[in-house]
Order: sequence, then C-alpha cells, then structure tokens
Amino acid sequence: MTRIQTPNAAPPGGHYSQAIVHEKTAYLAGILPILPDGTKLTDASITAQTKAVLANLRAILAAAGSSPDQVIHVRIYLTDIAEWGIINTLYADFFGDHKPARAVVPVPVLHYGFKLELEAVAGV
Repeated sequence: MTRIQTPNAAPPGGHYSQAIVHEKTAYLAGILPILPDGTKLTDASITAQTKAVLANLRAILAAAGSSPDQVIHVRIYLTDIAEWGIINTLYADFFGDHKPARAVVPVPVLHYGFKLELEAVAGV
C-alpha cells in the first residue's frame, strides 16, 4: 500500500491519508471544502464548496497517478438535497463524458458545518 499526501489539496484533519493506493486502485478519503492552505469554506456558497472539493479531488487523483477519467465510484454526502442540482451541474462539468458510478447520500450534518463531502475510488 502507498499513502498519498499532496500539498495541492486540503491537508488531513485527523489520523488518515488523503488516499491510499493498493493494487492499482486509489481509495480517496472524504474530501471536504477546505483549501490546500487549510482555510475552511464553511460559510461559502454550495458552488464555492463544490468547486473546492472537486479541485481537491483532482489534486489527490494526480498525486496518486490517476485522473478524473479513471474514477470508478463517487459517494457524495450533502446536507441539503435542494442544492443537488447545483452540485450535479458542477460535477457533470468536472467529469465531462465520463460517468463514474455514484451514490448521493443526504445527511443531517457534516463536520464544521460544511454542505458536502465527497469520497472516491479510482484506477491508477
């Protein structure tokens, strides 16, 4: 197993890795809307939070030797299902023609009061 840690994405806030690569598969930890310098976008719009999460996703994938077109599965947790349309539009723009398997999980609350969290599995 290889531990992935890049300064180009939000640093882990606890005892975990940004991703682990095992047997040509990258398992990405939950990604929150935190900038690489540690700035938490708690009060930012759903658009800003989603863009930050997707930027972190891209950076972690690159550090793992992967890319968005190699993502196999995504799970998105969100606190307000009414904002799903905004998230989905940005998500579709990010992935383009590639359509990974996906689950969307409405939850009552996320750490720091964030509006979404994303985790992913990708080939490398």
